[in-house]
Amino acid sequence: MPHAPQPSDSYPLVRNVGLDGMLVSFADTMTEPSNRAALAFRGALEGAGWDGVIETSTSLASAYIRFDPLQIPHAEIASRLNALLATRDWSAEALPTGRKLWRVPTVYGTDLAPQLEDAAAAAGLSASDAITRLAASRVRVLTIGFAPGQPYLGPLGPEFNIPRLQELNPMVPEGALVLAISQFVLFSGPTPTGWRHVGQTAFRCFRPELEQSFALNPGDEMMFHPITKPELEQIRANNADGTGGATCEEITT
Repeated sequence: MPHAPQPSDSYPLVRNVGLDGMLVSFADTMTEPSNRAALAFRGALEGAGWDGVIETSTSLASAYIRFDPLQIPHAEIASRLNALLATRDWSAEALPTGRKLWRVPTVYGTDLAPQLEDAAAAAGLSASDAITRLAASRVRVLTIGFAPGQPYLGPLGPEFNIPRLQELNPMVPEGALVLAISQFVLFSGPTPTGWRHVGQTAFRCFRPELEQSFALNPGDEMMFHPITKPELEQIRANNADGTGGATCEEITT
C-alpha cells in the first residue's frame, strides 16, 4: 500500500510517482544546496545497489527512483528512502565522484549571439563586463532535460537573475548558449526559446552516433571561454568529435 504523504512544506519530501516511481524532493525551487542534495542522494542510491531499483535520475532539486513494485513494495522503498535521508545533511554532502570539468570556446555577442547586450543591460552591466563575468563563471550541470543531452547550468551570479523574454526567439542553433534566471542552457539542437542568446559554441551535447550519446552528466562543470568568430569557424571546420574545441579534465576535489 502506498505510504501516507508527508506535509507539503516538509523537506526532504518523498512522494509516489505513478505505479513504479518515487520522487525525493529537497526544495520547491533550485538552489545550490538543493541541487547538491539531489545529486549526492542519487549518487548514494546508485552506490547502494538496491535490488528492484531499475533506474535513477535527477532534476534541479529532486531525485527520481524507478523500481519494480513486485520486487520491492511501495511501503518498503519509501521506508528505505526515508531511512537513507535521515543519515546525513544532504545539502552539505560532497558531490559524486567521476565528474568532469569542460572548458568550452565561446563567441560572446556579435551576430552569432545577438542578445548579449540586451542580457547585459538587464543585469545592469556593460557588454564587456558581462562577458568578463560570464567567462569567469564555473557552472554545474544542474540537470539534463527538455531535449536529449541538453544541460541546465548554474547557478550564475545574482546579477544574472534576469527574466525570460516576453516573446519567443524563433530559433537558435545547436551550440547556442542562452541565459535567464541565473542559469545557462546549452542547446543540443536548433529550437525556439524564451531565453537570451548570449554565446555561441561548436559543442555538441547530443551525439547519437556514439554509444555514449550524452556528452555531459549531472554534476559535471563547465566554463565558457571567449574566442573570436574566426576562431570558432576554424573549430567548426575541424569538429569531427563534436567537442567544439573544448578541453575536459576529471574533477578530483
